[in-house]
Amino acid sequence: MTTAPEQFSPIAVLGAGSFGTALAILLAGNGNPTRLWCRDPDQAKHMQNENCNTKYLPEAPFPSTLEVSDNLEQTLKGVRDVLVVTPSGAFSETLKKIKPLVPKDVRIVWACKGLEPGSARFLHEIALEIFGDKTPIAVLSGPTFAKELATAMPTAITLASNDEAFSEELAERLVNNTFRVYTSCDLVGVQIGGALKNVIAVGAGIADGMGFGSNARTALITRGLAEIQRLGLKLGGRPETFQGLAGLGDLLLTCTDNQSRNRRFGLAVGSGEPVESAIEKIGQVVEGAKNAHQAVLLAEKNNVDMPISNAIYRIVHEGADPEEQAYLLLGRQMKSEGE
Repeated sequence: MTTAPEQFSPIAVLGAGSFGTALAILLAGNGNPTRLWCRDPDQAKHMQNENCNTKYLPEAPFPSTLEVSDNLEQTLKGVRDVLVVTPSGAFSETLKKIKPLVPKDVRIVWACKGLEPGSARFLHEIALEIFGDKTPIAVLSGPTFAKELATAMPTAITLASNDEAFSEELAERLVNNTFRVYTSCDLVGVQIGGALKNVIAVGAGIADGMGFGSNARTALITRGLAEIQRLGLKLGGRPETFQGLAGLGDLLLTCTDNQSRNRRFGLAVGSGEPVESAIEKIGQVVEGAKNAHQAVLLAEKNNVDMPISNAIYRIVHEGADPEEQAYLLLGRQMKSEGE
């Protein structure tokens, strides 16, 4: 790729959690003037004083080109490209808040992995509804733990967009010798993979928390991927997406490594911890717990069979017994693996 003309213009990152901070560090370290917005004034001030997000990424100091602010208007002043890294449940509210503060030619990218609460709508539908269907948009998704990204460990990710020029310029902002970007135009498939892998990761954690072993975990991951792909293809996603970084790659990472808060939440529930207590102990949004409901809604709306997602929903939202749900899954009618 050639050097993009937008490379050294300011970019705003909205959301100072672990992943938002890690992406801001990456962008700033690549020479992009980067503004990280934190909604909590006390946390913003602390990060300014410490030159680091000590709450989430104490091992990753900020590059000199990274500014932190709790003032949204100041963060967005003169900015065309906006990267949203909030919980998916706050995505719509955030876009509505920034609309009066950004130029008409704004370009929106997000790294939120989820669907809209209640409606199970895709986030790209919300973005285009708020900013207009001609707006360049993009989504980042793939196997990326924040700590490894922030400390420049080798990482690869998928970037899906409706605008080729925006996609190329974003990739130029992001890539370096430890961070690789694969571009795509499959907004639906990339978002389905990102949202539903968190649900399956909760299930993998529950299975391990109950001591079911490696056989059960591997079967759950494999059949979980079948569910994700079944729904994704029904909604227009591309098969290669579900075998790529935003599908299989992210699913494997989130289901098998305890850096995943979704897996840790599942481990706690599988070990007998009450759901609310487990969420409180995680201390951050557990997207898989929230998106289990959205997954069920989307499956029902599109008449897609998703027994694992349904079982996780019943455990998390209806108080069903994890062991009982596991044996209900095992006792289902026999079927071909291709079904």
